[in-house]
Amino acid sequence: MEPREITIGHSPDADDAFMFYALTQGKLDTGGLTFRHVIADIETLNHRAVEGELDVTALSAHAYGYVMDKYALLPSGGSFGEGCGPVVVAARPMDVGEMADDRIAVPGTMTTAYLLLKLLLMNFKFEVVPFDKIIDAVKSGQVDAGLLIHEGQLTYRDHGLHKVIDLGEWWHADTGLPVPLGVNAVRKDLGKQLMMKLSELLTASIRYALDHREEAVAYAQQFARGLDRGRTDQFCGMYVNRWTLDMGKEGRQAITRLLTRAYHSALIPRPVNLEFVESPTT
Repeated sequence: MEPREITIGHSPDADDAFMFYALTQGKLDTGGLTFRHVIADIETLNHRAVEGELDVTALSAHAYGYVMDKYALLPSGGSFGEGCGPVVVAARPMDVGEMADDRIAVPGTMTTAYLLLKLLLMNFKFEVVPFDKIIDAVKSGQVDAGLLIHEGQLTYRDHGLHKVIDLGEWWHADTGLPVPLGVNAVRKDLGKQLMMKLSELLTASIRYALDHREEAVAYAQQFARGLDRGRTDQFCGMYVNRWTLDMGKEGRQAITRLLTRAYHSALIPRPVNLEFVESPTT
């Protein structure tokens, strides 16, 4: 492999940092490849993917519906919730049916969390708020409810907020599948050989983190925005799970089901055509 720099985009949260730890911190033999990681919130990464700016990037499963022409999916590195996912919270106890007329803060319109809420409610009033400001927006009364991703799913009770619905629980009850929240994708124009090498390296990075969990969690904690070590480990465990090393048939089925429903609801622009970087033995 010829020496070259690869740009990797990931969001500033603990589970992404945990997965990319070995790859970005020099723990692996990369065969001459060097990596520059670009850290940005997931909605920014989604929009950068639309422009094809980064070689490898984390992005929302929802956003893949907009970039299928530019990127192929990597079989590892996906964030799947098993009966858990983005949470809608409010300052008072509230039923789902009450949300139709409420203002809901969302972390971005290309996030999977937003797509899941659209599939549940279809029409609702929303306001885009940075993901790490949504709890404050709900507490201050700026909005009636908020759609939480990342560590807010664990900490909202600390702020006196009430769960309205866990969209991962809803999705699993409706489909029997894990909820596909985030995926990793690689630019197709890098060529099959390099795409394959990057897929292998990402899988090795995740395996390294799982095998060296204590040091990987210690690194990830700097991205955990106030979570202690135990909660950082818990959060990584929520989304670095049995589908992360290889999403397998069930993970692919979950992504297909989500994006097909989105297309049939006119929420993404083109029919679903998932393209994966396959290993030689697949």
